[in-house]
Amino acid sequence: MTYDYIVVGAGSAGCILASRLSESGRHNVLLVEAGGKDDSLWFKIPVGYARSYYNPRVNWMYYSEPEAELHDRKVYVPRGKVQGGSGSINAMIFVRGAREDFDDWARAGNPGWTYDEVLPYFRKLETHASGASPWHGGNGPIHVTPMRGMTHRITDAFLESCRTLGLPMNEDFNGASIEGAGVYDVNTNRGQRSHSSTEYLRPALNRPNLAIERDTQVERLIFAADGHVSGIEVRQKGQKQTFTARREVILAAGAVGSPQILQLSGLGDGAALKALGLEVRRHLPAVGQNMQDHLCASYYYRATIPTLNGEFGSLFGQAKLGLQYLLTGKGPFAMSVNQAGGFFRGASDKAHPNIQLYFNPLSYRIPNDPKAGLKPEPYPGYLLCFNSCRPASRGSVTLASADPLAAPAIRPNYLSANKDIEEVIQGSRLVRRIAAASALAAVTAEEVSPGHALTSDEALIDYFRQNSGSIYHLCGTCAMGPDARGAVVDATLKVHGVEGLRVVDASVFPNITAGNINAPTMMVAEKGADLILHDAA
Repeated sequence: MTYDYIVVGAGSAGCILASRLSESGRHNVLLVEAGGKDDSLWFKIPVGYARSYYNPRVNWMYYSEPEAELHDRKVYVPRGKVQGGSGSINAMIFVRGAREDFDDWARAGNPGWTYDEVLPYFRKLETHASGASPWHGGNGPIHVTPMRGMTHRITDAFLESCRTLGLPMNEDFNGASIEGAGVYDVNTNRGQRSHSSTEYLRPALNRPNLAIERDTQVERLIFAADGHVSGIEVRQKGQKQTFTARREVILAAGAVGSPQILQLSGLGDGAALKALGLEVRRHLPAVGQNMQDHLCASYYYRATIPTLNGEFGSLFGQAKLGLQYLLTGKGPFAMSVNQAGGFFRGASDKAHPNIQLYFNPLSYRIPNDPKAGLKPEPYPGYLLCFNSCRPASRGSVTLASADPLAAPAIRPNYLSANKDIEEVIQGSRLVRRIAAASALAAVTAEEVSPGHALTSDEALIDYFRQNSGSIYHLCGTCAMGPDARGAVVDATLKVHGVEGLRVVDASVFPNITAGNINAPTMMVAEKGADLILHDAA
């Protein structure tokens, strides 16, 4: 069948693209998703993301290659394999990023991407609980709810400790500045997950000019005789099928999926593709390169007052919280477990915040065994987690095989830059300063791990190497930039030298943003839809 536009991937970006491109009724749009529907109740309940963490039916459950700087550990890389993509299985922290993140995008040769130019798209996608303002939207599809006033009481101790240390306080990380300690916003609406699948795609699916094909994996792009992209070849219920695009194919398969599809289609590093027996359509050496991610580690503390461990750790407590949620739409089930945190300067000479913290009134270990499930520690506890805001390490996503069904090779190259190791020390010292300040110290029995026996920089770095993991913010693998030697798409998100093809998702980030990347990914989709429709006018 033939459509005007084909969007590959019904994730955070793809759902928005499908909605916006079909909105006028002028264009026929096909949305293709490798996973199925996100119709389970657990996708609606915010805390339900724990159910999808190790669920292969809705999660690609990738692992990295052994990481040299992390004692050759393979790092878990969950990715959404369901309508809504990773936006259906994430922890819903809504952070746009810092002004300088986007100004850097523009300075890298991408006109139209300064913070002032992308802010209207952030406002367009948002309905903020406090209403419209110069910083916030009041009638967008995604509902954003501050967790202030709803957090666990031990969270107040974290904030007071930050205040005692003279750290700046911040009422709104998505306002004038990102710097300081505060309570996070989440994308929820009346206690339910508010994401692009629910808010953009589901209403749009009532339109006769929008079709969706689920459980359909794209294997490669189809090229016309003149070299432009004319469609896609897919595998659906074990059978191959093709779909044709009159105008454009838009990849929105994410930081892993989009470069994988490009490489399978002969777009990437020519020598690497030839080595796998693939025909080289265009030598684009940046495809799959420039991969960035936030690498984090947690410090665990035993508390002297009850935390969420007790309630989440017992069936009775879970039933109590579940009843509260059913009756009121409120409580821990309606929130992210990452309740507070902030953005801080790890050293006095830093021009901008370079360390992000999460404060969690629930301490839990992520098991290596997917069958074990996520369980709280068997004591009242909390954890503090940190990561670099803008790590310098760069990795890659490349084909491990010419087989479209084979997982790609993910090599983050964590801690390969000295800057990132320095920030591990800065983050570790900051966490301990906050935990030792009077308010938190008064409700803390001990630091369980790494434990106060580890004091040297070397010991703290080694703890980080052994215990750190992805915080699931992969981006940059189809980076935006003016030169095809170091970038994949231009400032209009068109693939360099290939007609009829764009990439619109987190893979186009020239550099990772400070904070969680779901909000900027949705912004990229809103702006990308405008760019596509402008060309169609």
